[in-house]
Amino acid sequence: MLFPEDITEIVTLIDENPDWSRWKLSNHLSEKWDWRNARGQLKDMACRSLLLKLEQSGHIKLPPRRRVSPNRMNKKVIQPVLHSTNPIECELKALRPLEIINISQTSDYKLLFDFFLFKYHYLSYKASVGENLKYVIMDRFHRTLACVLFGASAWKVECRDNYIGWDNEVRECNINLITNNMRFLILPWIGVKHLASHILAEVSRRIRSDYQNKYGHPVYLLETFVEQEKFKGTCYRAANWIHVGETKGRTRNDRYKKIKVPVKDVYLLPLIKNFRDYLRQHNPHHGRN
Repeated sequence: MLFPEDITEIVTLIDENPDWSRWKLSNHLSEKWDWRNARGQLKDMACRSLLLKLEQSGHIKLPPRRRVSPNRMNKKVIQPVLHSTNPIECELKALRPLEIINISQTSDYKLLFDFFLFKYHYLSYKASVGENLKYVIMDRFHRTLACVLFGASAWKVECRDNYIGWDNEVRECNINLITNNMRFLILPWIGVKHLASHILAEVSRRIRSDYQNKYGHPVYLLETFVEQEKFKGTCYRAANWIHVGETKGRTRNDRYKKIKVPVKDVYLLPLIKNFRDYLRQHNPHHGRN
C-alpha cells in the first residue's frame, strides 16, 4: 500500500539528489522501506516498476535514463533443439508414472522448454519475468510430452477478485500468493486421452512446495485464462478448476478502454480449503510486499 506521504518522500529524494540514477533511487527506497522478498533479497526491480507507474500516472518525474535498456525478451534468440516428432498415441496408463521436472532445479531442460513453447504454443514464447515456475513433463520412457509455465498473476480481474472476496489494499499485499498458468502445451504429436487434466492435477499437488522452495513463500490459488474463440477449457474442468467468469476483453494497460482483445474464460483452482483466509489476511507489516 502506497500512501501520499510516500509519494512526497519520493519527490523530495529526486529533487534533493539530481545526480541519482533510477537504479540508485529504487535501491535506496527498497532499503528504506525494507521492501524484500521472502528470502530477504531487496525487491529493486519491483520498486523500479512502481516508480515507472507513478511517473506514467503523473505523480513523479524520474531522472533521465542513463542508457537505453535493451528489450531482453525481443532480442533473445531461441536455440533450436533436435527432437523426435514420432506420434505417441496410447492409453494414459501406458505412460505412467509421469516425470514432472521443475527446471528451476536443473538447467538441463531449459533450452528444450524454451524451444518447444516458442515453436509449438499458439502464443509462442520468449522469456519470463518475475516469479515463475517451469515444468517439463516426460513419460516413463523419458519422452517429452508437455511444458507448463506458471508466472505472475493478473493484477486485477473482477470475477476472480469477487470470488476471493478481497479489497484492493489486501490484493496489493497478497497478489504474489496467486500464480497464473500462462502456458500449457501438450506437444502436437501426442494423442493421449485425459493426459492434459492428469498433468494439471499432478502439478497442482506439488506447486505450493515448489514455490516455497524457490521463493520462500507458498501459493494458495492457481488461475488461468482460456480464449473462448479457441478453446473450451475442457482439461481444466476435468482437473476440477472452477470457472468463475470471463475477462472484459481489454488489456491490463488499456487506460482508456479502447484496446480490444479476445474475451477469455477465467478458471481458478484453490490449493487448500481455507485459501481465502490466507489471501484476505491483512498484514500491515508487509503492506508493500
